[in-house]
Amino acid sequence: MMDLDWIRRLLELVEDSDIDTLELSRFGTRVRVSKSPPGGGGAVRVVSSEAPASDSGAAPHRPPASGAPQPVEEAGEASTGAEDLHPITSPMVGTFYRSPAPDAPPYVEVGDRVAKGQTLCILEAMKLMNELEAEVAGVVREIAVENAEPVEYGQVLFRIDSDGAG
Repeated sequence: MMDLDWIRRLLELVEDSDIDTLELSRFGTRVRVSKSPPGGGGAVRVVSSEAPASDSGAAPHRPPASGAPQPVEEAGEASTGAEDLHPITSPMVGTFYRSPAPDAPPYVEVGDRVAKGQTLCILEAMKLMNELEAEVAGVVREIAVENAEPVEYGQVLFRIDSDGAG
């Protein structure tokens, strides 16, 4: 089983070097780190070939219908164009869950006020459940991912309006 520190170190090594792509196999899982993913863009991306085994019954990740890869959205981009929206991005590749259990209410909804450090969602990576906390206090303005959807490193998950939030 790969640990997240190992993946973070890989990301840092590739980002700080002249290497464009690094691909490794470890413990039955293939990891590919690339500065220049197919289709353009300069985001660092991690792809795991291990099929997500989930007890939630969530469908496995399927590529877009066009067959073209979807670029990882940069943290500074906001589809609303508002400068005061703070993007919360995924720190890992995994599966996004809005609630702690299938029958539990979501951690947050659009319009909810959140405190810094408040749990926003769970990211499942390699059968480990990781809580993602708010980096800023504010009002949730967008939830950019559907429940049980696969997410990529650096993908925007939430946008929080931190204007006027203490």
